[in-house]
Amino acid sequence: MLKEATSMQKDSAKEITKAARALFLERGYDGVNLEAVAKQAGRARQTLYNNFASKEAIFKAVLNDHWASLSGCSPFSGSKAEQGYTAEGFLRDFAIRMLRFVDEVDQVEFTRLIIAESRRAPWIGQEFYEVGKKPLLLALAHELESLTQNGILRCSRPEIAAHQFFGMVQEISFWPFVMATGSTTGNVSREEIIDEAVKTFLARYATPVVPATTEA
Repeated sequence: MLKEATSMQKDSAKEITKAARALFLERGYDGVNLEAVAKQAGRARQTLYNNFASKEAIFKAVLNDHWASLSGCSPFSGSKAEQGYTAEGFLRDFAIRMLRFVDEVDQVEFTRLIIAESRRAPWIGQEFYEVGKKPLLLALAHELESLTQNGILRCSRPEIAAHQFFGMVQEISFWPFVMATGSTTGNVSREEIIDEAVKTFLARYATPVVPATTEA
């Protein structure tokens, strides 16, 4: 019985979080109250309180749920270098997963919401970074460090290199759409964006291949 009740509570919390996300995107943080969330989720207000103590708690749950689809199937399961994964393969995989995530969770609209609300409530932007982008950057930096330790890359400051690669991919494929300008580079495919980012990164950080010498 306890297991069944716990499962039902989890399902209820999931439905409430889903409903709250839709309302926050539509109305903004201040435009949402607990009654509206309960109504949208088809739950009694007491059920909502049984799962979340406040609107802030619900919003934090929305943030965690937003990033869960990426962190829950992370490409950083074990060192890629130790698995014989090439730097190029790893970087391409990371970029593809990052851009797929942008599409699947409507990251553009969600980022607009965070930017708008953070001016009034800085904790919203901080929480968004702490539960999502920060762990992602740390995981990327960790893998770059592993590739460096295995002699594949030369990243003396992997945390900086992680920000650089992240920026190269998102500057063209993501931020222009957040700012509602659309593509600023013409008809450039994501494949080309990723390809150029990987090549630029490796041109800076790949360990040079030393030609084999032949004995006379």
